[in-house]
Amino acid sequence: MYRYAIAYKAYNVLCAHHEDALGRETLTTMGIPTGLHTAGRLDLDSEGLLVLTDDGQTLHRLTHARFSHAKTYFVLVLGRPQAEALEQLRQGVETTLGRTRPADIEILASPPPLPPFVQPLPHPEKTTWLRIVLHEGMNRQVKRMTAAVGHPTVRLVRVAIGHLTLPPDLQPGQWRYLDAVERKVLLADVWPAGAARRRQGRE
Repeated sequence: MYRYAIAYKAYNVLCAHHEDALGRETLTTMGIPTGLHTAGRLDLDSEGLLVLTDDGQTLHRLTHARFSHAKTYFVLVLGRPQAEALEQLRQGVETTLGRTRPADIEILASPPPLPPFVQPLPHPEKTTWLRIVLHEGMNRQVKRMTAAVGHPTVRLVRVAIGHLTLPPDLQPGQWRYLDAVERKVLLADVWPAGAARRRQGRE
């Protein structure tokens, strides 16, 4: 039977299954079985939702660019983005890896309910929280995008992949297997209805 899990990757945790020469925490030290592979990585200095599975076909459909699954991030940037910068992000910007696809961008009226950041911010009053939804996965894409419009990212937290959201019972550094409802949500996003039901039945 396939296994599906969810994890809250903390800041400064490597998104890999191996011992780190510098002694940093990894997926293995979090207690995640080596047979579970991540559907999309997060950088060392990024946080948030990881989906893991040993279901190779579902993993492929979650990660391959042609399926365009939405990924939602809360992003703290330096400065106060104005309408022009926000519109550039929405339409796509030129980065060193090419032009990004259109994205959903909004300024949050208040800070999102996240655990405290482990890195002190010298001037938190000079930062802005954004909600960014991407439909592609370039390397360090969010950070490249915000830097391109003059607002470098200082904190990045992935909070959803498709309709599967970071659950409130998970704290940074914790993981667990998906419950029945979460598996249904995940597989419904990834597979056509009939295939999703058949795959769910293998649990």
